[in-house]
Amino acid sequence: MGSNYWLQNEYERETDIHTKGNKTLNVTEIAPARFGFDWKEFWKHRELLYFLTVRDIKVRYKQTAIGVFWVLLQPLLTTIILTLVFSSFARFDSIGVSYPIFVLCGTILWLFVHTAITVTSNSFVGNTNLVTKIYFPRLIVPVASTMACVMDLFLSLPFVAILLFYYRVEITWQIALAPLFLFLVFVLAASFGILFSALNVRFRDVKFAVPFFLQVWLLASPIFYPASMIPEKWRLIFALNPLVGIIEGWRSSVFGSTFDLSLIGISSLSLLVLVIVSFTVFRSMEDDFADLI
Repeated sequence: MGSNYWLQNEYERETDIHTKGNKTLNVTEIAPARFGFDWKEFWKHRELLYFLTVRDIKVRYKQTAIGVFWVLLQPLLTTIILTLVFSSFARFDSIGVSYPIFVLCGTILWLFVHTAITVTSNSFVGNTNLVTKIYFPRLIVPVASTMACVMDLFLSLPFVAILLFYYRVEITWQIALAPLFLFLVFVLAASFGILFSALNVRFRDVKFAVPFFLQVWLLASPIFYPASMIPEKWRLIFALNPLVGIIEGWRSSVFGSTFDLSLIGISSLSLLVLVIVSFTVFRSMEDDFADLI
């Protein structure tokens, strides 16, 4: 158990213990949460979460030539390149819509996940002074880093609206479910970010493994191809990748196509397992963060 245990894995409780003279002494007891994660303590420090999120947003674009326009340029150029390559040579099916809007819908989710995991995995290493000197729920650090990347995703959404209008894609009631899949992709990015940020404190070679993992994950996800091109017998195994169901559900909600409930269901269960594993690993390691970092 690390020497900073009482400063990292704790909750606070104020109790009156005895009266000395005319004064009642109040004692703040710092002790570990007995079961699971102390969400009340996390909520108590919500202002810190807000300020860290705003700080990360400002730092990301400080002293850049075009600032937040990088957020708009990246999905645009990626969509153009993928469209030129795969619409001309591979001829992937785009489930009844124009290929550029098909690719853009997958690209903006992937770029968010890629950026959020890359940034969040280094969040503790980049906040060494904060982690080692003051008490706060450590989960705030990776969550704030992930939330800072949400702005990139939101700024990309107008591109989707423009292309939907340009290609005359009919908007249906299913668009109301789009926020659900945006929330799920946030949970996915935050879960991997929390897991890798904890592992990176103890195993510094994680920063080398994450880029390789993301490269493989890109190819294993239906970013520039539809999940329907996967053979039927392998499709459910393919859905164990939680990003598969999220992207397919997101596209179906935007384009008004039929939801593949089997893919979405399996991916959702896979995401739930990932959340449990991430929190379990984080809770088991956070006691030693200040000692190892």
